[in-house]
Amino acid sequence: MNTENCPPLLNTSQMTGDLGGGNANKREMENQAFSSLTTSFAVCLTGTKKGCGIGGCGACTVMISTYDPVSKKILHYPANSCLLPICSLHGTAVTTVEGVGSTKTRIHPIQERLAKCHGSQCGFCTPGMVMSMYALLRNHPEPSMEQITAALDGGFEPTCCQLRGTGQCCLDQEGGVSSSSDRGDRVRCRGLNYFQFTKSVLFPLQRMAQEQQGRTLVFQGERTMWISPASLRELLELKTKYPKAPVVVGNTSVGLDMKIGGVHHPVILHPDRISELRIVNNTNNGLVIGAACRLAQLRDILMKAVSGLPEEKTKIFCALLQQLRTLAGEQIRSLASLGGHIVSRGSTWDLNPVLAVGNSVLNLTSTDGKRQIPLTDDFLSGCKNADIKPNEIIVSVLIPYSKKDDFVSAFRQAERRKNALSIVNSAMRVLFKPGTNVIMDLNILYGGIGSTTVSARKSCQKLVGRQWNEHMLGEACRLVLGEIFLSPSAPGGKVEYRRALLVSFLFKFYLQVLHGLKILDPSKYPDLPKKYMSALGNFECRPPQGRQVYQDVDPEQPPQDPVGHPIMHQSGVKHATGEAVYCDDMHPIDGELSLAVVKSSKAVPVEPSVLTRCYVLGVLQVICVGQIICAVVAESDIQAKRGAEKVKIQYEELEPILTIEDAIKHNSYIGKEKKVEKGNIEKGFNSADEIIEGEMHIGGQEHFYLEPNSVLVVPRGEDNEMDVYSSTQYSSNVQELVASALDIQSNKIMCHIKRVGGAFGGKITKPSYFAVIAAVAANKTGRPVRFILERHDDMLIVGNRHPFFGKYKVGFMNDGRIVAADIQAYINAGCTPDESEMFIVLKMDNAYKIPNFRVRGRACKTHLPSNTAFRGFGFPQSGLFAETWVTAVATQTGLPPEQVRDMNMYEGLNVTPFKEQFDATNLRKCWTECLEKSEYYSRKTAAEEFNKQNYWKKKGIAIIPMKFTAGFNKTFYHQAAALVHIYKDGSVLVTHGGVELGQGIHTKMLQVASRELKVPLSYIHLCETSTTTVPNALITAGSVGSETNGKAVQDACQILRKRLEPIIQKNPEGKWEDWIKEAFQESISLSATGYFKGYVTYMNWEKEEGHAFPYFIFGVACSEVEIDCLTGDHQNIRTDIVMDACFSINPAVDIGQIEGGFIQGVGLFTMEEIKVSPEGKQYTLGPDTYKIPAVCDIPEQFNVYFLPNTRNPIAIYSSKGMGEAGVFLGSSVFFAIRDAIASVRKERGLPENFTLNSPLTTEQIRMVCADDFTEMVMNWPSLCSLWPPAAEG
Repeated sequence: MNTENCPPLLNTSQMTGDLGGGNANKREMENQAFSSLTTSFAVCLTGTKKGCGIGGCGACTVMISTYDPVSKKILHYPANSCLLPICSLHGTAVTTVEGVGSTKTRIHPIQERLAKCHGSQCGFCTPGMVMSMYALLRNHPEPSMEQITAALDGGFEPTCCQLRGTGQCCLDQEGGVSSSSDRGDRVRCRGLNYFQFTKSVLFPLQRMAQEQQGRTLVFQGERTMWISPASLRELLELKTKYPKAPVVVGNTSVGLDMKIGGVHHPVILHPDRISELRIVNNTNNGLVIGAACRLAQLRDILMKAVSGLPEEKTKIFCALLQQLRTLAGEQIRSLASLGGHIVSRGSTWDLNPVLAVGNSVLNLTSTDGKRQIPLTDDFLSGCKNADIKPNEIIVSVLIPYSKKDDFVSAFRQAERRKNALSIVNSAMRVLFKPGTNVIMDLNILYGGIGSTTVSARKSCQKLVGRQWNEHMLGEACRLVLGEIFLSPSAPGGKVEYRRALLVSFLFKFYLQVLHGLKILDPSKYPDLPKKYMSALGNFECRPPQGRQVYQDVDPEQPPQDPVGHPIMHQSGVKHATGEAVYCDDMHPIDGELSLAVVKSSKAVPVEPSVLTRCYVLGVLQVICVGQIICAVVAESDIQAKRGAEKVKIQYEELEPILTIEDAIKHNSYIGKEKKVEKGNIEKGFNSADEIIEGEMHIGGQEHFYLEPNSVLVVPRGEDNEMDVYSSTQYSSNVQELVASALDIQSNKIMCHIKRVGGAFGGKITKPSYFAVIAAVAANKTGRPVRFILERHDDMLIVGNRHPFFGKYKVGFMNDGRIVAADIQAYINAGCTPDESEMFIVLKMDNAYKIPNFRVRGRACKTHLPSNTAFRGFGFPQSGLFAETWVTAVATQTGLPPEQVRDMNMYEGLNVTPFKEQFDATNLRKCWTECLEKSEYYSRKTAAEEFNKQNYWKKKGIAIIPMKFTAGFNKTFYHQAAALVHIYKDGSVLVTHGGVELGQGIHTKMLQVASRELKVPLSYIHLCETSTTTVPNALITAGSVGSETNGKAVQDACQILRKRLEPIIQKNPEGKWEDWIKEAFQESISLSATGYFKGYVTYMNWEKEEGHAFPYFIFGVACSEVEIDCLTGDHQNIRTDIVMDACFSINPAVDIGQIEGGFIQGVGLFTMEEIKVSPEGKQYTLGPDTYKIPAVCDIPEQFNVYFLPNTRNPIAIYSSKGMGEAGVFLGSSVFFAIRDAIASVRKERGLPENFTLNSPLTTEQIRMVCADDFTEMVMNWPSLCSLWPPAAEG
C-alpha cells in the first residue's frame, strides 16, 4: 500500500511507506519530526505494540524494506518501530504484521505455525516475533539455526513460546507435545513453502531511490529540523553549518538519549542515502567498512571474510564476530551503524575495545579536507588531540588484517548472555617477536569500568619484552589491578566483581594465547594442563529441544468433545496476525483526552507542595518514590506529558525506611505477627544431634508483563453512566472503586476487558487506582480519557514481588532427619498493606514433614512503592528458603541433598503445620518419576566426573520437590458466575467472570461449554469479560480461575441442556439447530446463569489451624547447569519437570503455563535484580537496566511430563490449576548452580557451608567461587602472590 502519512511538515517531499495493508487513518498527533513510528505515525493498524518504548522488548518490531544503490538490491530487515524516526522512513517500505497475513485474507505460514503450535500465551509480543521471523525469511528462505536464534534475540519473553529450536514445527517431530502413549492428539502443521507466501514490496523502491538522487530532504517540526542530504559534499557543508548537530543513522543511541535523558537537538542530520558511507572494500591492509554500515551487515561481511581468508588474517574479525553474536538484538543490530557505535563511545559498547586493540583507523572528512586518525584508547576516552573535530564525520573504518604472530581475544560478561549491556567487556591483543613467545606489543582495553573505555597502557608497556609465562601473568595481574582504578562508590556498584573480571579476563587471554602458541608450534611449547582447558571458550547458545508428555484421552470420549485435547489458544491466530485487540488498541474516540501523572521523586513521609496549577487527586502525604501526586489531561499524549513535566514539587527531607532491616530496627510493620506452630519446638531442639542457624535474602521481582497498565474511560453522557476499559485482573474492583470515587452507584459503571497482555498478579489492585484517576478526569471534563502508563512509570508505580528476609534454626539427627525447625520470616510490603499479609507463613514447609515446626512472619512497612501479588504469591520465596535450610542440613551431615529431601518428605495421608489434611502420595510419585525420567543418578555421576577433569568450569545438578498451595484461604474468593446464551441459529455466547491474561482461560471455557452442550467448538463464541454480564466477579488469580469459572460455565450449560432434553428425546436424530428452533417455539429459555459457590477454605489464626487451601499441586524439577568459575556465567543444560496436573482440560495450555512459569522462576532466582538507591529511587526501570530471561536462558533440553493416572476429585473434570506452580520449580536451577559452586569450593579447600542469596547473579557466583584472583582483588594491594593457584597443591 502506498500511503502519504507524513505530517504536513515544511519543505518536505512526500513520505512514502508500506504499512501492511488497508487505508491509513491518522490519529491526530503533534508534528514532531523526530517522533517514532509507534507514537506519531499512528494509523489504525494495531498489530505493532508499544511495550517499552526504548527498543528493548521486541513487541514493536516491523520490517523495513529499502533499496540499496550499492548492491542494487532491496534489503529487508527487522526494526524496533519505537526507535524509528518518521523522517528516516522516507522512500522505504514499512511492513507491519497486518501486511504479512490476516484472518480476513489468509494467514502466513509463520503465523499459522506460531498459533497452531501453541507459540503464544498473552499474545502481546507475538506480532513482533512474527515480524522478526518474517524479515529473516525474506532474506534467507532456508535459514540456519544460528540465524533463527539470532532473529529471536530481540527481547521477546520466552514465557510465551513453546516452539522448539530444531528448524521444524514442534509438533512435526519426535519430541513434540504428545500423549503419554506417544500417539495422542497432535496438531500437525502442513509443510509449506514460506517464501511463496511472502509479499513483494508494493511500490517501486528502486525507482523512488533513483528519483531521490540529488534531492535534499528537509523535515521541519515544531522543535527539530531533520535534514537528509543527498551527497557527501552537502553533508559536510551542513556539518560545518551545524557543528553540534548529531549524525543519525539508526537512532539507537541518540534516540535513547532523547527519550530517556531528555536531550534535545534542534537539528539532526541523516546521511543514510550517501553511498560513500556504505562502501565495503577489501584492501591490502584490511577491510574498509563504511560508517553507515549496519551492525547486522557488518556481521555478514565479517563472516564472509573469515570464510574466505587465511585464518591468520582474520583474528580481529573473529573477535568482532564473537561480540556481535551477543550485542543487542537483531532489530538493534539492523538499525545501529558501525560509525554510530564508534562515535557514541559508550563504556559498555562491546566492539570499540576490539577495534582499538586491532589498530583500526578512522577515515574522516570535512570541508577542510580528509584525514585519518587511529581508533585508540585516547579516542575512546575523548582526548581532545585524538578526537573528531566538530565539523568532521567518519566516512569509513579500516579494520586491519591480523598477523601470524598476533593473538586477539574479546570478552564480555553481562547480566544476560544476549541483548544486555556488558558489566565489563574487554579486548586484548599480543604480538610476539616472530617464532618466539617474547612480547613485542601488548594492548589491553576494558569497558564498563569507567565512563569511557579504559586502557592498561602502562601495564602493557612494562610487559613488553617479557616471555609469555606464569611469572608474566602474575605481574600482569598486579599491574592491571594497580593501573585500572575503580572507586568503592563507583556508579553501577559490583566493584569487587568488576575488578575480579579484569584479572579473570586476563587469565583467560593468557591461556588462550598459550593454547594458540601450542597449535602454532607443537614441538616448542608444552601442552596446556588438561584441567585448565575448560577456561577456554564461552558457552554456546544452542537452540532448545524438548519433550512434553501428557495424559491419554479416554478412547470412549466422543470425537467432538475437546476436553483433554491440546486445543489451540482461542486467540492464537489473532495473536499472530495482530488482530487481537488490547486496551490501547481501541480506536481513538471523538474528543478523547490523554492523561499523564506527576509522581513523587522522593521517598519522604511528608505532604508535598504543588507549585504548578493542575488537578490534585487527593494526595495528603508522600510515602514513597513513584507515588502519584496529581494528573494532567490534555488534547494529546505529548501535551499531557509536557504538562506533567512542568509541575514542580518541594519536599521536606527526612530519612526514609527502605529495607527490611530498617523496618525491623524502627519496628515498622503492617498488621500483627502471623504464627503457625506444630509439635513442641523446644523439645525437638533438645532431641536433635545437631543444630544449625542461618539467614537468607531473596530479592523482589518486576512483573514485566509486555502490555503496560492501560485504561480508557468513556462517559456515556447520561445518568452518570461510564464505560471503563481496563487491563485488569479484577473487573469488579475497578467498578467498585470508580463508583466510590465518583460517588455514584456501581450499576452505572460498566467495566470491560477483552484480554490482557500479561499480568502475573501486577494487575489485581493497581489498575483500579489508574481507572479512578482517569474516571475523575473524564467526569470533570465530560470527555473520554485514555491513560497508558509508560514502561518506566509502570515499573516504578505498580510495585514488585515482595523482597524476603528469613532466619532459620534447624535441629536434625546425624542421619539427616530434621526434628525441629524455627523460622522467622519478613517481607518488604512497601508503603501500604495491599495483599501483603495473605501469604507470609502458610507455605514455609514446602514438601517436608517436620514434627516440631514453628514459623512466624511479619510484613514490614517501608517507604517503597507498595509491593503486590505476583505469580506464586509468596510460595517461590517460602519454598526457596525451605530448600535452603534443607540443603544446609545436607551439607552439615555430609549427605547428598536428594537423600535428605527424600527422608524428610511428606508421604501418604498427612497434615500441614496448620493441621490441614492432604494426601502426599502423588508427591512421592512425582519424586520417583522425576528421578527416573531425568536419569538423575547417572547424570550426577557424569557431572562429578566432569568436575574432576575441569578446574574452571563445573557442572551441578539438583532435584527439588514442591507442594504448591492453590487458591485462597477464604471461601468467597473462589466463587464464580457465568452467563450462557443460545441464539436461534444455534450459536452459543459464553461469558464468565474470569479474565483472559494469556493463561488460556477463555479457551478452556469454550472446551467446557462444548462438552456440556455437546456441540462443536465452532458453534461457541466468547466475547469479553464485563461487569454488565457477570456481576461481582472475583480476581482471576491463585491458579484456580479456570476451574472455578469452569464450574460456573458447566452449571449454566447443564441447566440449558436439561431444558433441551425433552426436545432432544422427541427428535433424537435431529440437528442442534432444529432442537434450538423447537425450544424457542416452545418458549423455553435459551439463556442461563451458572454459579459456583466456591471451595470451602478458612484459616483461624488464633487457633493456628484451618483448611487454608482447596488442594495442593505436587511437582518435582531436576535441572543441570554448567558454570564458568572465572566469570560467574552459567548455562542451563537440561531440565525435567514432572507435574501432578491430574486430568488437564487443555494440555497444551497447561504445559505452556508450566514452562513459562519455570522460566520466570529462573529469572527470579538467577537474574532479575531490582536496584534501589539509598534515597529510595529505583534504578531498574526498563529492559535496558532490568533483564528478564531470553531465548538463550531456556534449558537446552527442556522436558515436561504429566504424572499419569491421577485425579483431583474436587475440581472440574478432575483437573488442577497449572498457572503458577512452575515458578518455584525454577529454583532447581538455583540449587544446581549451588551444587556446582559446592564442587568448586570443595576442590579448593574452602568452607562448604556458605550462604547464597537470591537472585544468584553472575556476580555472586563468581565471588563465591573464590580463588587467588578474587583473593587478590579483595586484599589489594596487600596481597601480591597470585600464581600458581593454591588449590593445585
